[in-house]
Amino acid sequence: MTNPKNQMMKSILFVIVVFSFAFCNNPAHNTEMKSGETGIVPPIAAESSGFVSIFDGKSLSGWEGDSTYWRVENGNIVGEIAPETILKANSFLIWQGGEPADFELKLEVNITKDGNSGINYRSERFTELPFALRGYQADIDGKNAYTGQNYEERKRTTLAYIGQKTTIDPQTPAGELRDNIERNAWKGLRVTEELGDPDSLRTLIKSEDWNMIHLVVQGNVMKHFVNGVLISEVVDEDTVNRSMKGLLGIQVHVGPPMQVKFRNIQLKEL
Repeated sequence: MTNPKNQMMKSILFVIVVFSFAFCNNPAHNTEMKSGETGIVPPIAAESSGFVSIFDGKSLSGWEGDSTYWRVENGNIVGEIAPETILKANSFLIWQGGEPADFELKLEVNITKDGNSGINYRSERFTELPFALRGYQADIDGKNAYTGQNYEERKRTTLAYIGQKTTIDPQTPAGELRDNIERNAWKGLRVTEELGDPDSLRTLIKSEDWNMIHLVVQGNVMKHFVNGVLISEVVDEDTVNRSMKGLLGIQVHVGPPMQVKFRNIQLKEL
């Protein structure tokens, strides 16, 4: 005679086995990684379609700058100001591959606490000084007071602070740039949207560590992302002073001894 208790236990075990088999073979629940997967997407590799590397990781081929301040070390472009090489004017390493108009640029940057740097784009040479650029800049600094803001080097100065979306109104009447600058910011800067609390946004930027900068520049709209977060956006309606194409460059800024490193520099022209 079959023991009812044993029969019940067999039935329960059968259900458990069937359920476990179905669960483990359901792709939605299968968390096993394929060979070579780490679960972490490299910050530059993500969405890399159409991007081209503009730094070979070994030399400054394709770039022009003062070798006193720029070198390649351990796969990084290094900009350094030493106590014996203090700058009197900002100096740039300038990409020689063209003058992009609409583009995306991705790179990683690591800067020391006292450092000051930036990424210039749609810029022109300021011929009164060697290796100097004049134009839009994604600001970078070691204290993260300005990292991600839009600052126009040797032109209209600050166009958007951290956490701001701005529209730059036409210069009316047209005149000298210095007449329209106040407290190192352009008078025609009009805030149209708050992107977030500036202090909260700064906490997303790692100090003395690698951060990813992503610039999206199309038409008269310039977006600066840091670590995937939109930090500033400018809509430039100033047809007198804006630039729609120009040179790319990276900066060492006047100030105390410092070091800035760049790697994984990738460009996609739109």
